[in-house]
Amino acid sequence: MNSAAEILVIILSIALAVFLTLGIILTIYLIGLTRQIREITSSAERTAGSIESIVSGIAKALSPVFLVGMITKFISNFKKNKGEK
Repeated sequence: MNSAAEILVIILSIALAVFLTLGIILTIYLIGLTRQIREITSSAERTAGSIESIVSGIAKALSPVFLVGMITKFISNFKKNKGEK
């Protein structure tokens, strides 16, 4: 093998080692990022569940109040209309 081929092999092996090292480091960072994303997702799911239960409770509490308000308004409008005639 001539010296030019040996130099080319050395350069290619160094480049390959650098890219392999960068690939390993990037993989480690991606694994850490994936774990953080998983934690954030689970936290968001818990928060959404809590908010959903709060909204459901408020809806259950406001539904009868809204219904009573509508009935009261209907009765007062009915009394006003009946008194005008």
